[in-house]
Amino acid sequence: MASNKKYWKSVEELKGSSVVETLNKNEFVSDIATDDFLGDKETLESSSTTRRDFLKYVGFTTAAASLAACEGPVVKSIPYVVKPNDIIAGVADWYATSIADGYDFANVLIKTREGRPIQIMPNKEANGTTSARVQAAILSLYDEKLRLKEPTKNGEEISWSTADKEIALKLNDLKEAGKQVVLLTGTMASPSTDKVIAEFLAAHPNAKQVCMMQFLKMQRQMLLKQYTEEELYQIIN
Repeated sequence: MASNKKYWKSVEELKGSSVVETLNKNEFVSDIATDDFLGDKETLESSSTTRRDFLKYVGFTTAAASLAACEGPVVKSIPYVVKPNDIIAGVADWYATSIADGYDFANVLIKTREGRPIQIMPNKEANGTTSARVQAAILSLYDEKLRLKEPTKNGEEISWSTADKEIALKLNDLKEAGKQVVLLTGTMASPSTDKVIAEFLAAHPNAKQVCMMQFLKMQRQMLLKQYTEEELYQIIN
């Protein structure tokens, strides 16, 4: 049984608005004039180009456009004048080491190419495991915003020799004046670094090492003398 129901798409269409009538007339645009972009019809029919040649031209044009779009930048490599014996170009070297970054401690393998570390992997032979932070630590070596290339003084770059000279003179002046010097460091997990710091403290008896974690603990103790745990939690958050 046929249905006599008629559905309206909008109130304007139900009322027979002139806007709906105009849109209906413009729903299908006029046919594209092929002669305007293909040329004269008689010229095309009299052309000696076959369908096979046309497909060849189209295929070649498409392939050339694809290759041009996929072309990468040219990177020129300069070979070694005197190649080191332990480096083979294109062959990666692996070094077993350990990493300590904040609370992350891991036995890892470092993949290097031409002396540049490019990947961190866990050292399975030393029961090593890695976290996302350890894996991402390799990025800090190539971040120009985080790496300090040159020492700075009052926001301006100076040479390392100038920085060493001025720091040494200032430390000697403070030592003679009997003023205390604080060496602020992070958490240390390296015996070599601890040895260097111990030698520095021995050469400068007026110096004192303060660990960052210890400094934060001292700040917390000072704040707890003024506020309760709940008040301190509300201030921090």
